[in-house]
Amino acid sequence: MRVRETILGCGVLALLFAGIGQAWEPDETTATMVNKFLEATKIQQQALRGAQMEADIDAQIPKLKEQGKWKMLRKISELGKITYSKLGDFVGDKTVQHEVIARYIQMETGGDTPQGQSIAITPENYKFRLKTKMTAGAQRIYVFELTPRRKAVGLFKGELWLDGATGMPIKESGTLVKNPSIFIKSMAFVNEFSIHDGVAWPSRVICHVDTHLAGRADLDVHFGDPTRIPNDEASPEITDAP
Repeated sequence: MRVRETILGCGVLALLFAGIGQAWEPDETTATMVNKFLEATKIQQQALRGAQMEADIDAQIPKLKEQGKWKMLRKISELGKITYSKLGDFVGDKTVQHEVIARYIQMETGGDTPQGQSIAITPENYKFRLKTKMTAGAQRIYVFELTPRRKAVGLFKGELWLDGATGMPIKESGTLVKNPSIFIKSMAFVNEFSIHDGVAWPSRVICHVDTHLAGRADLDVHFGDPTRIPNDEASPEITDAP
């Protein structure tokens, strides 16, 4: 699942946007902006295929006073499959490694999504309501409230921030409407994107997971600049996810 934006430094980001509520001409209708986003998603998915990015993953379980970090290489195949390869040894506590980081990787690579079930942000899965419009310099930003049409693993209730010019996502945030595990009480996330050459690339993921046994678990992932996967390169995939 795209545990997408995952959770929270939104206050700092919000301060960047001056002129909240300002009007501009010409304006986009909700339907037009949603359609622009759907078309942008196709362009984004195509651009991401065959790309790789370094991922610095930090996680902690405050109640247990345990933490850990792992440097990974995130790859998306030409068919759209996400895999992770190790770029270095894990540093920290094993509980964090297996119960936080490995489980995040499992969700990202689709291990917790029922086979054949779509969790894409589409009108089939969500209701879109335009919440507000903002400007950041010359950039126009549309903030939509998303409400899932059903309670299913991978769907969330929250917000989607779109770049007005391209329709590309800037941020996705919210809480999952159905927990992927009986050990999880709730899960919130924030996915942040950076737009390069008209395409939104993952830049950061923040997750806060409230568990029944260990309390809160926090995860913060920073992505590096994307590069293309060499044709003759085949790195081993992560195998130690539970």
